[in-house]
Order: sequence, then C-alpha cells, then structure tokens
Amino acid sequence: MKSSPAEKSKMLKRIFALGRVKLAIISGIFLSNKNSIDTHDPEVDLFIVGDDIDKTKLRNLLKSLEAEVGKEIKFGLMEKDEFEYRFGMFDRFVRVLLESPHEKLINKLGL
Repeated sequence: MKSSPAEKSKMLKRIFALGRVKLAIISGIFLSNKNSIDTHDPEVDLFIVGDDIDKTKLRNLLKSLEAEVGKEIKFGLMEKDEFEYRFGMFDRFVRVLLESPHEKLINKLGL
C-alpha cells in the first residue's frame, strides 16, 4: 500500500503532534508495491525517535493507521539518546532498518 503525497502530509502532521520527534521512518507496508513480490519482511513499518512522546496520541495514531491499511502496524519507538547510542554501537536493529528500503519523513538527526 504505497502512500500518496497527501497521505504522507497528513501522517507527518499527526507524527509531529506526538511530541519532540527527531526522526520518523516508514518502511514495510507503507512502501510495498502490490505488483512486486517482496520476500524481505522489515522489523518495523513505522519507526519514531523522539523525546516526550505522548503515548496516548501514539496509540490513537497507530489504531487509525491500522484501520486505513487494514493490517497491524509494527512500530518502534526510541528516545533520542538511546537511538544515538545504538546507532554509534552499530546496533543490528538500527543498522538493518537503515539499510533496508525506507523513507525518512522527518530527519532532524542528519542521517
């Protein structure tokens, strides 16, 4: 289910409303093409790095997105300090996420 620019814009506004978001990455079901067979199953469909993230707003966002795509969304959430530490340590989860097909909706970390 490939997101249109209008849907991405709407998603961006909702992600910014969660808190101080530094990085938002979409992959998996948000980028998959119905015509191609993708054997790669990404670990997350939505990954957010930020501080002071409102968990209630995040839950509502995920429920809404799941209703739109018709599937459960796998997501990851990290605070900025933890992400920077894991990125610096070449953490497998972070490395696989950044090496697999993805799109950065928000990138205030300069990746």
